[in-house]
Amino acid sequence: MMKFLKVFAAVVFAVSTLSMTPAMAGGAVSHGEFEGRSDHVTTGSVEIVKDGHGGYKVVLAKNFSLDGAPDPKLAFGHNGIDKSTIFTPLLNKTGHQEYKLPASIDPTKFNEIYVWCEKFDVPLGVASLK
Repeated sequence: MMKFLKVFAAVVFAVSTLSMTPAMAGGAVSHGEFEGRSDHVTTGSVEIVKDGHGGYKVVLAKNFSLDGAPDPKLAFGHNGIDKSTIFTPLLNKTGHQEYKLPASIDPTKFNEIYVWCEKFDVPLGVASLK
């Protein structure tokens, strides 16, 4: 009986460890919901998570959607965009996406994340981070 319990405990531990997502492994530090700006429709959830290696990443959820625009990028802000935080082009207009943050950006210092059109210097969407 004792051998069975040890094997059972080992299997449960292995399965629970393997089934953890990267977001669960590092933990979400903030999250929000996008709202459109500048006559654009931007919707969906976003999370800022620890990546498990001392850094952070931005995770756009499966429900993320942008109606389209030239040159969309991601950036942070605190009651307005901080253009020095523009860090990556948006690779897709819809769906789940993950972007590693450069070490120079500390997302805990910001209360917003933007989808920003660098070409026309306007916001396409913003999510308040909680």
